[in-house]
Amino acid sequence: MEYTLATMNDLPAIKTLLARYHKDTISQEDIAGGFVTTKLSDQQFEDLIVNRKGVTLAKDENGTVKAFALAAGWDYWMQVPIMKRMTEVLPDMPFEGTALDETNTYQYGPVCVDVSVRGTGVFEGIFKASLKQFEDQYPVMVTFINQINGRSYAAHTKKAHMTEIGTFDFNDNHY
Repeated sequence: MEYTLATMNDLPAIKTLLARYHKDTISQEDIAGGFVTTKLSDQQFEDLIVNRKGVTLAKDENGTVKAFALAAGWDYWMQVPIMKRMTEVLPDMPFEGTALDETNTYQYGPVCVDVSVRGTGVFEGIFKASLKQFEDQYPVMVTFINQINGRSYAAHTKKAHMTEIGTFDFNDNHY
């Protein structure tokens, strides 16, 4: 598996993967395996890909996109309502004695891994590749996970060894 930053040529494949696993369009047989909730316009994706270098991909030996992870600073994510809500609750969720805010953290996620490569280390690989992209810019990475998405929670806490620092509600969902 090759881990690389996306280019605009990758956008159709990213959107196809997103549509397959988005909570609004995922098939019933796939929903238990995890889902994503974030929607971005083509213009938002272009900004994230071209200007922010915030889309990390996992591609197989044929160059097929098998996974993606999104990440960026809060100045980018403020256009997404749930992300704005996260910045409001960050100060109430210190991490290892450090007060968190929009200057010392960035938002990672969603991450989306095709079912055909789950359990093969792709999640861990794309997580590490995405983390490396921002490690020199921000001391802390944060994300949110819908509490009904057990597979995502398990992947992030067990495979990525992330620490839960708090919960919040948004649009009748618990994160």
